[in-house]
Amino acid sequence: MPTTTNTSDGDHACGVYQSRLPLSTATLEAIRCEIVAYRREAKSRWGKKSAGQLTDLIAAVLFHDQRPADLSGPAGISASTVRRWLHRVIGRLARRAPRLDRVLRKAVVDGHEVVLFDCTLVRTTRRSGKANRRNYNGKHRCHGLLFLAVTDTRGNLLWIGQARRGKTSDLTCARQAGLVAKLRAHGLAAVGDLAFTALDDDPDNPAIITGYKATRWRKLTGAQKQANQTVAGLRAPGEHGFAFLKCWRILHRLRLKASRATALLRALLVVSQIQYGR
Repeated sequence: MPTTTNTSDGDHACGVYQSRLPLSTATLEAIRCEIVAYRREAKSRWGKKSAGQLTDLIAAVLFHDQRPADLSGPAGISASTVRRWLHRVIGRLARRAPRLDRVLRKAVVDGHEVVLFDCTLVRTTRRSGKANRRNYNGKHRCHGLLFLAVTDTRGNLLWIGQARRGKTSDLTCARQAGLVAKLRAHGLAAVGDLAFTALDDDPDNPAIITGYKATRWRKLTGAQKQANQTVAGLRAPGEHGFAFLKCWRILHRLRLKASRATALLRALLVVSQIQYGR
């Protein structure tokens, strides 16, 4: 149960509250190990806060989207210190995220023949000036960054691509990642939604499985509608993977530039595999 205590800071009274972090011990330990490893590599013999205390602060920022300035006061450190440790841990966790080639190779070794892929939009704050329209996504009618992700047939996130501008289409995002060529190189197929119907460039040797798209002049037959239902059923676990990723409330509205957003998503991929892996 949250508790509230009042402390005085000069002439102003500030409230301090406690909140529970519903994260597993393994997830918190993964964050703590990165802090300890950084201190060992930097040969830092002293720190105002222990690795466990910094772990709680970083987990609060990632899971509850707490502002570093709000956490710094009760912790007795500056907001820049919280922010600096946050970016350090995010960078180290992001380096643990696997590359697409290794993910597909491991899928073949594990006996998978099909993977799932889709794009998701992570909302960002609206930028001013000429950069305003670059991140605006007409499909979702909001500002954000587009990410391509690959999951297995059980909904476990395997790989997250680089952040793309919000105005980028799902089809362009998949083409820039070179997904089709890498799937063929490993002998795998991928199931996607109707946004990727024109992605496969070799109809005689298809690597992308999508449904049928109806037009104003060409309606779908009964068999095509049934095929669309089958593809939608295969794609359903992939949506669960995105749902687990967006449990981290820092993704509800990003306030980072694209380069740091890529590192953040890949770091959350690593901790999500520990927290929600099935």
